[in-house]
Amino acid sequence: MFSGLTKTRDNFTDKINQVLGNYLTIDDDLYEDLEDILITADVGVDTTLKLIDNLRETIKKEKITDPSLVLGLLGEEAKKLIDLNENNKSFNPNISPTIILVVGVNGVGKTTTVGKLAAKYKAEGKKVLLVAADTFRAAATEQLQEWARRTGVDIVHHAEGSDPAAVVYDAIQAAKARNSDIILCDTAGRLHNKANLMNELEKIYRIIDKNFPEANKESLIVLDATTGQNALLQAKQFKEVAKVSGIVITKLDGTAKGGIILPLINELKVPVTYIGVGEQVDDLQDFDSDKFIDSIFVK
Repeated sequence: MFSGLTKTRDNFTDKINQVLGNYLTIDDDLYEDLEDILITADVGVDTTLKLIDNLRETIKKEKITDPSLVLGLLGEEAKKLIDLNENNKSFNPNISPTIILVVGVNGVGKTTTVGKLAAKYKAEGKKVLLVAADTFRAAATEQLQEWARRTGVDIVHHAEGSDPAAVVYDAIQAAKARNSDIILCDTAGRLHNKANLMNELEKIYRIIDKNFPEANKESLIVLDATTGQNALLQAKQFKEVAKVSGIVITKLDGTAKGGIILPLINELKVPVTYIGVGEQVDDLQDFDSDKFIDSIFVK
């Protein structure tokens, strides 16, 4: 089980068990109550309706009448939903060299996530290079420099306000010279000006394609679980401007809104790659759908 998912589990399991205790048989009212719980747990309307429709079908097909079995069945349907999209997983940091653009709005823990990823990959024996390509947010470069010092990895940075693509260009030259395995690029998160962000990211992609064609190219979007449905909205907007291949969800330990993982996977068709469940360097974990479902749908 994932530690740090207690609030989300309570939001799911306790409420569902409470509702199920009020029913002797499975009927339409029970399904409606389940829908309400899932929607308020940030599973979202579209994903909730899909889950409940699938649950109805399974219960009808298997001729189940005991409400006490519903929680386990709902967990199985959620797992199927995740697995259906997890099969599309293409994110692979084990190809050398791999360059990863880390995107997301300011405040979601993007730079911290880059630092934690650096520590994770270094612990796996990879040679890591950090790239301070968020040159617009005050102190972003200093924050990443501190992570480079803490994790003992190299960093490429320019002065505040520099062209992010120029920083990435220099980082590519450095990565080639140092035979880096992983190049982690922290990027600007100014989603309120989407046109500028799009142009900026496209310029970075062009620089990489032209100067680092041999590299495996990945993009991770960092989302804050505490923002619930707003995280889904951010992800949809970023997906329009970035080639997102994986999702990192931070601050799962501090929220009851962990249900947001389900619509993120179902609606975006992008797998969740890592989850953050604490403040420590090693609290960024690989996402495991089995453990996640077992942690939330406790029978």
